[in-house]
Amino acid sequence: MYTLDGKVALITGAASGIGRGIALRLAAEGADIAILDINLPGARATAEAVESAGRRAISVEADVGNYAQVQDAVKQVTEALGKIDVLVNNAGIMRIGTVVDMPIEDWHDVLNVNLDGPFHCCRAVLPQMIARGAGKVINIASYAGKIGAASGSAYCASKFALIGLTQTLALEVAQHKINVNAVCPGIIVETGMRDQMDRFMVEHGLPTAKQREGTVPLRRVGLPHDVARIVAFLASDEASYMTGQAINITGGLWML
Repeated sequence: MYTLDGKVALITGAASGIGRGIALRLAAEGADIAILDINLPGARATAEAVESAGRRAISVEADVGNYAQVQDAVKQVTEALGKIDVLVNNAGIMRIGTVVDMPIEDWHDVLNVNLDGPFHCCRAVLPQMIARGAGKVINIASYAGKIGAASGSAYCASKFALIGLTQTLALEVAQHKINVNAVCPGIIVETGMRDQMDRFMVEHGLPTAKQREGTVPLRRVGLPHDVARIVAFLASDEASYMTGQAINITGGLWML
């Protein structure tokens, strides 16, 4: 276990899926939790689960693609919980389509949430981390941020860029003893995004996540708690000498 007693973690997109798994794991490690999501009922449900585990929690409705909303959300969280020690940029969306056929609006929507969102949250949270001389930023990227995928141009581009942002930010704030890392999940099921992707695969006669299980060296697909375990490590003092990394959580499917 990684003791996060006395820490406050802000997690975006934690109403469900990977984000919810991260919230519950960090709460189990002792952290108080703030959930920022456009799905307020889901965010409240996660907050209630955190409170049932004996930790403080707050849920805030906000669109990470809107900087003003992010600023207001961070203010609410800081007023309610006192500070933010750990920022987990998890909120993300996917739009499927080729470069030629994808609506321009879909491209901008994906970049707005998946790239502008983490930038907005970092910009809003980092000043208090810098002032304290401590903090952890963990970006949820993807192994699709290391290799392209047909019909995934916007998503891949956003995750490649998020890894670049992670490395750049790690250099900028290292002097303040702030660690900035990314995790790169592979085939993770029990998430809304994976359900969306599986529907696309079925429509196009392609294998679903479970049908691809045999291609994973560890012979299973991933679950939200697999990602949450690594996030808990990165949020802890055990990872104090790691920064600027993009860690694969793919069961061996991708190793670079």
